[in-house]
Amino acid sequence: MDGRAVAQAVREEVREEVATWVASGHRAPRLAVVLAGDHPASASYVRGKRKASAEVGVESETIRRDADISEQALLELVHALNANDGIDGILVQLPLPGHISEKRVIHALDPAKDVDGFHPENVGRLLIGDPAFVSATPAGVMELLVRAKIDIPGKRAVIVGRSNIVGKPLAALMMQRGTDATVTVCHSRTQNLENVTRQADILVAAIGRPAFITQDMVKPGATVIDVGINRIDDPSRERGYRLVGDVDFDGVSKQAGHITPVPGGVGPMTIAMLLRNTLAAAQGTYR
Repeated sequence: MDGRAVAQAVREEVREEVATWVASGHRAPRLAVVLAGDHPASASYVRGKRKASAEVGVESETIRRDADISEQALLELVHALNANDGIDGILVQLPLPGHISEKRVIHALDPAKDVDGFHPENVGRLLIGDPAFVSATPAGVMELLVRAKIDIPGKRAVIVGRSNIVGKPLAALMMQRGTDATVTVCHSRTQNLENVTRQADILVAAIGRPAFITQDMVKPGATVIDVGINRIDDPSRERGYRLVGDVDFDGVSKQAGHITPVPGGVGPMTIAMLLRNTLAAAQGTYR
């Protein structure tokens, strides 16, 4: 399953919609990205967002703050962005410095500008089936499944990982009326995990452990979605490391019917869905 190709198709759709929106007399959607500290992966991800935004006609502003910014100062920045009518979407890049409560910062966001879909109001609306901003990675997984024409209703879906960013919202999406999967969420305390994963028609790995899902854990013909992005040392690479997923791709690809690679699978979809959310925020259509 080629996430890069699907993401490019989504981005092209967003670009066309943005052009139509602007041509009808509206200003371009505007996204504010807050980056506290100099976490290398976060900085790289933010650069990718800025480039992708420009390609589809979304204006993007990166607001950088030192890692020693106080929690109060960061909250005041979020409140100022909430009140700024020229900003449609706000994204606070995680992780935050250790002395800052991610929960307090997320709760401070205006739900109507929360294009990451992390605010409790958006999460709650998702759970009860109301329109909401949905976290970009779970939304990207669902988009991949739909565009690959994977049959979901009535199928057994197993998600390995229960994070608030991926596992929980993805479970909610898969259980929605119209999707109608039978969903099991597993985690590090799940007993006999391999017995559960082998029952999955759709298996999603989002546990943050390199090559954790092996061939013997996968049902023949299953669709396997690898959300993990892990750096492992590799002296043969110029950077000294390479990226791998939570799935042992070489082994599992012999067993699965469909599988996403890392990189090039779910990762590109995350930014594409973020851009879609930003356009929706500008249009006020998420509700």
